[in-house]
Amino acid sequence: MNKVEQMIGLAQRARKLITGEELVIKAVRQGQVHLVILADDASPNTRKKVMDKCGSYKVSCVPYGNRQTLGAALGKEQRVVIGVTDAGFAERLTQLMNQ
Repeated sequence: MNKVEQMIGLAQRARKLITGEELVIKAVRQGQVHLVILADDASPNTRKKVMDKCGSYKVSCVPYGNRQTLGAALGKEQRVVIGVTDAGFAERLTQLMNQ
């Protein structure tokens, strides 16, 4: 497990994440999300829907890993979309992904 996945797990334990396509999109609309992490193997429909919504609301959306990787980082089953609700976690995750 790398630093990005460790930080995702830490954010999960701190209850600063939202998972699931519909919940994340709803939170983006309400301005509660600072960063969206999208699995590389998300379906084209899901990818378009999430990317368009993030673009409309000026929320950063980054592709990372696959659904198994994201799920493992959260200690859950497969996850395709993760929304980070804390600005500090969002900033640190962005830094780690850009290294």
